[in-house]
Amino acid sequence: MQPRNMSMSGVVDLAAVKAAGEAKQKAEQARAEAARTGAAPAGATRLVFDVDEAGFQQDVLQRSTEVPVVIDFWAEWCQPCKQLGPLLESLAAEYAGKFVLAKIDVDSNQMLFQQFGVQGIPAVFAVVAGQPIPLFQGAVPEAQLRQVLDQLVQVAEQQFGIVGAPVDPAAAEQADAPAPAPVGPYDAALTTAADALDAGDLGGAIRAYQNVLSDDPTNPEAKLGLAQAELLQRVQDLDPQAVRKEAAERPADVQAQIRAADLDLVGGHVEDAFGRLVDAVQRTAGEDREAARVRLLELFDVIGADDPRVTKARTALARVLF
Repeated sequence: MQPRNMSMSGVVDLAAVKAAGEAKQKAEQARAEAARTGAAPAGATRLVFDVDEAGFQQDVLQRSTEVPVVIDFWAEWCQPCKQLGPLLESLAAEYAGKFVLAKIDVDSNQMLFQQFGVQGIPAVFAVVAGQPIPLFQGAVPEAQLRQVLDQLVQVAEQQFGIVGAPVDPAAAEQADAPAPAPVGPYDAALTTAADALDAGDLGGAIRAYQNVLSDDPTNPEAKLGLAQAELLQRVQDLDPQAVRKEAAERPADVQAQIRAADLDLVGGHVEDAFGRLVDAVQRTAGEDREAARVRLLELFDVIGADDPRVTKARTALARVLF
């Protein structure tokens, strides 16, 4: 994909000019409060971080009143993303707090993807004082990337009075490192959940895994167990013969295809399940398309992101989506 540059000239409209004064005042207040309490500004400790829909308000919009936030829309299956992402992360460390980098996985955050009007990935935006600024789409050379970032920093300072805060890259790298996985508190809960799953108590297993995830949302064992338990709960009352007959006779019925895909996966026909839902995404639009896409992502969780069948299906999904 060739880069499609989005000029920053004219990005600050009249509403943004009005917001600039307010943002500048908020930024000055935040710096004054940080100086009074000895605390670091919100954007000063982490230079690179993942963002989802739930954390967007705090991690991006609020933080953008103190430091320019660059957003990298990416996906695991996107090859140009794998070239651009590390370069952006390296420059975030080099610029040492003049901007921070928020990484958004488009597969998991379709609402943000759509709200920003992203046409393809990688796509890079910035948010300054709550104002979105399109930067560029596609992988770009390092020299051009530096030019865009320099211009962003200049716009943030001159138009919004936002200058970020100096950061020691070594300290930021330590802050960005994932916290050690909790040891001990979840062992008993995970054992209880697994026992419930083995005993066929799907409701009990689901509740137990959800309890773990409420405290540790990224716990891989709980995420995998929950995906498996929910899949088994969905298919436990289905009549396999009737479901497959309905899916064969009604190929345009997305819910029929979703039920058949669940049965395919439980029966070990992983590629059939993935292919069925990719086809459903390709043939449909609107709510039907979204339902098929979401179920496909849920089935990816059951199998695991490292499985080559998941990688292949993600690529196929990307082709029909973009």
